[in-house]
Amino acid sequence: MTSPLPEPRLLDDLVRLREDLHREPELGLDLPRTQAKVLAALDGLPLEISTGTALSSVTAVLRGGASGGGAGERPVVLLRADMDALPLTEASGVPYASTIEGRMHACGHDLHTAMLVGAARLLAGRRAELAGDVILMFQPGEEGHHGARLMIDEGVLEAAGPRPSAAYALHVASSLLPAGLLLTRKGPLMAGGDALRVTVRGHGGHDSQPQLLKDPVPAACEMVLALQTFANRAFDPLDPALISVGSIHAGVAANVIPDEAELKIGVRTFGPGAKARVVPGLRKLLEGIAAAHGVEVEVEHTMDYPVTVVDPAETDFAATTVEEELGPGRLIWSPHPLSASEDFSFVLDEVPGTLLFLGACPPDRDPATASFNHHPDAAFGHEVLGDGARLLAALARRRLASAG
Repeated sequence: MTSPLPEPRLLDDLVRLREDLHREPELGLDLPRTQAKVLAALDGLPLEISTGTALSSVTAVLRGGASGGGAGERPVVLLRADMDALPLTEASGVPYASTIEGRMHACGHDLHTAMLVGAARLLAGRRAELAGDVILMFQPGEEGHHGARLMIDEGVLEAAGPRPSAAYALHVASSLLPAGLLLTRKGPLMAGGDALRVTVRGHGGHDSQPQLLKDPVPAACEMVLALQTFANRAFDPLDPALISVGSIHAGVAANVIPDEAELKIGVRTFGPGAKARVVPGLRKLLEGIAAAHGVEVEVEHTMDYPVTVVDPAETDFAATTVEEELGPGRLIWSPHPLSASEDFSFVLDEVPGTLLFLGACPPDRDPATASFNHHPDAAFGHEVLGDGARLLAALARRRLASAG
């Protein structure tokens, strides 16, 4: 049975919530205002709610009223939304733009949060039909802070008792996809992501006496060049590693050799083989160059996201749900993985599930030329909020029914 369309009142509420979240974006793991808005939006629903300790998370459990499962164990499905913003100054021009300088919901997490609130309300309205329980995972710290891993450590997967049998998430896109179309694939969907902070330590001083010093700058420059050869020659072209130096810094004056130079390195990999080899290989390479220059190097692994691998059966189930709930022709199959990373991968490493991208390009922009996520000009239309909420609710409801 197809889900009914969300009522206009619910859609209006979701738009208001999304705009409120967008005006007051918060970064990282500590999102007190965002958490308060989510708790207020869930108030009055029949939910078992808990909040995080190491982060401003919200975990809500909806207990279904229908019988389900066997041997006394009810099936559980998890739905996830991330809530944090990015350290960007907004230039989108929308009337509800960020009021906080240097912070912006440039990746659409405000929409994700509003959609999951909408799904909670839709599911609560059909609670008597649910043949199991639903975990609603409102997660801070997706943007490089390992929020999903922290929520797992704090017990989100056990919030309903048994672990979920499936987990689902949506991610909006401000361009590339026309509004309302969805995209996914089976197997590896998004790249694994790593970030390294490399500190090269020498012994600085006046540039008139280089023979008495240990200059970290030539060593750092050689490292930058060697990284490109390492990426091109140490990995199978069909299991590649993308390595970029996003930041390089050393010194403050032309005639002073600094004590240190710093590199910040980003890495993307698409399979477990390259993922396992890339950081150890980088350490060995950087340490060798440092030794050749007579300087020291410290390599700090600051970010570590697994490859986002979706379950083929759950992805087929989601594709069927899209077609039957939203209509035919709404889903596109991607021929290759996407090079961005997503920490929903931590959940998918523990629970079979899938992630779908949802086009959210505003009506006044062309998805072929609009700015993509993470750009100060990125904009996301609230027209897709209803479809997102409806799809999340349908995935949970139908999956619980199939497990019963």
